[in-house]
Amino acid sequence: MEINYGYVFVAISFNTEHVGISLIGRRHDLERFQKVAQIIIIWLIPVVAAIGLWAFYKSHDGEIKADSNNFGGGAQHSGVS
Repeated sequence: MEINYGYVFVAISFNTEHVGISLIGRRHDLERFQKVAQIIIIWLIPVVAAIGLWAFYKSHDGEIKADSNNFGGGAQHSGVS
């Protein structure tokens, strides 16, 4: 059985487009124009735009969690001048 790489690329492209479009559609902090423009970009440049926008929004949505296991918690003076 031969793998047709064109079909694999289309399937990956199709899936990343839908993930990116659903990500943009669920955002409540974007205006309608911004959503439409970003979805058009995803359609025009499917893989690169979807991954790029996903990474961009993931970096903005990351939660800052306090790690209670760490000792200390701020800048400290070493006493050496």
